[in-house]
Amino acid sequence: MDWLIEQWEWVRQHDKVFYWIGAISLATVIVSFVAVPIVIRRMPYDYFLEDSEVADQLREQHPVLRVLFLILKNLIGGILVIGGLIMFLTPGQGVLTLLIGLLLMDFPGKRGLEIRLMKLKPVKKTVDWIRSKGEKRPLVLPD
Repeated sequence: MDWLIEQWEWVRQHDKVFYWIGAISLATVIVSFVAVPIVIRRMPYDYFLEDSEVADQLREQHPVLRVLFLILKNLIGGILVIGGLIMFLTPGQGVLTLLIGLLLMDFPGKRGLEIRLMKLKPVKKTVDWIRSKGEKRPLVLPD
């Protein structure tokens, strides 16, 4: 029982750490409630298909702009992945935030992971519901 009292004393001595954790959690929840539906609605319906129009447009950009865009996209994606992982322990849309973060980032095997995640019925149903609220057609997935 002494260890519990010791832990409680440690928490009381470091209360600012828990205030910061709570503030970051609240900020992440607010940002995810706003950002996740916007990103899902703005995704082209053919995002997961190989011959997407958006992918062709990105390939034709100036190389410097493309590199800057990729750095920014990966940075934002990383922040969303971390936020999604935090939301598994705190209130928020952890799975959707994590999914959006993964969709933004570039890493080997990303395409297969994205498609496997999107084929999960709860994820697909939620994403299609969000898109329907924005009057967008459902995402098309490869077979």
